[in-house]
Amino acid sequence: MQVINISVVQTHLFWESVDKNINHFNEIVSKIENCDLIVLPEMFTTGFSMKPEMLAEESTQKGIEWMKKMASQKKSAICGSLMYKENDLFYNTFVFVSPSLEISLYHKRHLFSPGDESKYYTKGNEKLIIDYKGWLICPQICYDLRFPVFSRNIENYDLLLYVANWPEKRNYAWQTLLKARAIENQCYVVSCNRIGEDGNGINHIGNSSIINYLGEEIGFGNEDKVFQFNLNKASLTNFRLEFPVLNDRDQYEIIN
Repeated sequence: MQVINISVVQTHLFWESVDKNINHFNEIVSKIENCDLIVLPEMFTTGFSMKPEMLAEESTQKGIEWMKKMASQKKSAICGSLMYKENDLFYNTFVFVSPSLEISLYHKRHLFSPGDESKYYTKGNEKLIIDYKGWLICPQICYDLRFPVFSRNIENYDLLLYVANWPEKRNYAWQTLLKARAIENQCYVVSCNRIGEDGNGINHIGNSSIINYLGEEIGFGNEDKVFQFNLNKASLTNFRLEFPVLNDRDQYEIIN
């Protein structure tokens, strides 16, 4: 598939309420039509909470079941991150559910230590590349954006996807680093950030965006809205052929 249609859901979250958030996103996603991929924010079932011992099991079970239901109904992939419990460990996990209900998981590698995330969650070690409708997609979560080595495009992926709860006070870094990741990896970057104040009084203004391989941005501002757009793989492929800088990339191995 040369053209993929993506819907980015930029919205507020209900603090530490799995049921309220699922109902909220159910109402939004039910209205999306003719879409290949629906993108939700980081921790879309709870907000960026440090209470996984209280919420992770419910978030895992209800969140993924709802995602499967939506993927089946909409015949679209759906993705976002949520609290995830596995073998008595807690993760901030990116979940990608395909229309055929195949599930792919990426556990957030870079845990936000200034916000104590590393005290409550276990970091992941494995990078994930999803092959969906002929597009290679690399998912990352929020704080991962600050660590370019882990996102380096050694797999020739087409789309780098960030879901986040990135605060307003660091908005300049958010917008700047997203552009840098697109340019250095010669890929599209799509970001989905929440809006509104969380339970810790931290404000978020969204600024979700789509950025092309040249670093050119279409920003979504701070509206509570679904943004739907097409990405064209042919133009990306042609640009890489005309300006093949990825041929000169460094080879390396990440030691976990």
